[in-house]
Amino acid sequence: MATAINSTSFNGETLEIIAFRLHDQEFCVKTTTIREIRGWAPSTPIPHAPADVIGVMNLRGSVIPIIDLAYKLGMKSTVANERSAIVVAEVHNMVIGMLVDRVSDILTIPSSQVQPVPEISASFDKSFSEGIIANEHGMICFLNLAKMFKGSEIEEMAA
Repeated sequence: MATAINSTSFNGETLEIIAFRLHDQEFCVKTTTIREIRGWAPSTPIPHAPADVIGVMNLRGSVIPIIDLAYKLGMKSTVANERSAIVVAEVHNMVIGMLVDRVSDILTIPSSQVQPVPEISASFDKSFSEGIIANEHGMICFLNLAKMFKGSEIEEMAA
């Protein structure tokens, strides 16, 4: 039985994606959700913030939350360094920054290259992923930011 890719219908078109690394793994998102990529700069911690929120930063007069994307995905927290980047995205009409180890590439791929996430177990939640992209360098997990960050969760971060 074929498994449909979560919430996205790919119909023979091309996708523009931005790939980045978290620890030793490659992830990507659609470029249409990305506003900009910034070098790492320390953020201001917020008391009682969710565990995946590192703090906030000033982005041209707007205060935005900075998310430890590795931690959000169930990995160990990212330790920022000079190669780290903040990927600024718009999700549910809110702007957030996501800490990544480094940005790898901006790619245009045929949508047919996105394969469904395999069923691992009945309790496995694959909603954060649109699918897997296999290429000559390895595999890239294609993230779904809209499902990773629920609208109410982002509003709480911004409050």
